Amino acid sequence: MHVFIVYAHPSEDSFTRQVRDSFTAGLGSARHSYVISDLYGMNFKTDMDEAEYRREAFYQREIPLPADVIAEQEKINSSDAIVFIFPLFWSEAPAKLVGWFDRVWTYGFAYGENRTMKQLKKGLILCSAGNTMEYFRRTGILGALKKVMLEDRLFDRVKTKEFLLLDGTSRENPKHKQNRKAHLERVFQAGALFSVI
Repeated sequence: MHVFIVYAHPSEDSFTRQVRDSFTAGLGSARHSYVISDLYGMNFKTDMDEAEYRREAFYQREIPLPADVIAEQEKINSSDAIVFIFPLFWSEAPAKLVGWFDRVWTYGFAYGENRTMKQLKKGLILCSAGNTMEYFRRTGILGALKKVMLEDRLFDRVKTKEFLLLDGTSRENPKHKQNRKAHLERVFQAGALFSVI
């Protein structure tokens, strides 16, 4: 199976980077192939320009897509599954990732008539967060995250969807080292057992 990983974190020295590396190690152990779009590393442009806005707002497919958007769409259509790996910033994905959706989920590709985006077999969200699962459930943030990522952004674009919140990773949490270790083992297994069935 070929997996497209969209990774968004500004620091090379982060727990989220460790999550990415553990997950890809798991994929490798199962002999899956993968490609990574490191949005910060590639300095992915997140803001639409006026032509991109006009294309989306007025459904003008004749306005050409920028080369960087086409490249991301080609990665999607040459994959069996898509995985998003990111930290939670103020109850949302980083602006880089939100901008990726704004620009890559274009009219005629991800929505609208005669879509050209293939339906992927699986979508997985790996989201690291400082706060605890109890906090995210109590505040309703977990439900909101799942609603946005699974039901809006992934929607019917993937057949099987899963959201893994890797919680309790803040350095202020006395158990953060234990939590991080457990999460890294969990994501390795998620990669090693990755399946579209």
